Amino acid sequence: MNVTYDVPPPENLVIRRYATADAADTLRVFRAAVHGIASRDYTSEQIEAWAPPSLDEARWQERRSAANTYVACLDAAVVGFSDFIDDGLLDMLFVHPDAGGRGVARALVTRILREAAAAGHQGLYVHASLTAKPAFERFGFAVDATRMAEIRGQRLQNFDMSITLKPDDSIDRPIG
Repeated sequence: MNVTYDVPPPENLVIRRYATADAADTLRVFRAAVHGIASRDYTSEQIEAWAPPSLDEARWQERRSAANTYVACLDAAVVGFSDFIDDGLLDMLFVHPDAGGRGVARALVTRILREAAAAGHQGLYVHASLTAKPAFERFGFAVDATRMAEIRGQRLQNFDMSITLKPDDSIDRPIG
């Protein structure tokens, strides 16, 4: 895993396991990231389909709890989250726009890759948005295919991407 930090993460950044009490905060981060960052790459109709105001917080909490979810906190405030599920899908990676460009996404992905390797995964895959694709490429993921996903009647372009893990990727060391 050769990923380098363009910007080192803030010293007060803490990556920890998701807790049930994080549901509202992670949902807020998700909505802010989609509406604030991804809106530069997708239409307003696509954004509304992707992150509608009607998302059920209890169902959201169930999904986050069912996955191996980690949250990023700055001064105890949740500013990002990421996860992977048992089949090797890195399902979500979202950072609040106010915390963007500070190494939060890279720190989250570093933790996810280490945890996945420690759990015995030989690789991870992701369905990366147009917005997230450049970041995942910087993190060492390769594009396997371009695809169109359908969400609530809207078609959104994204990319199947993957990364191969090695057993020593689970060692707690800076990647780069």
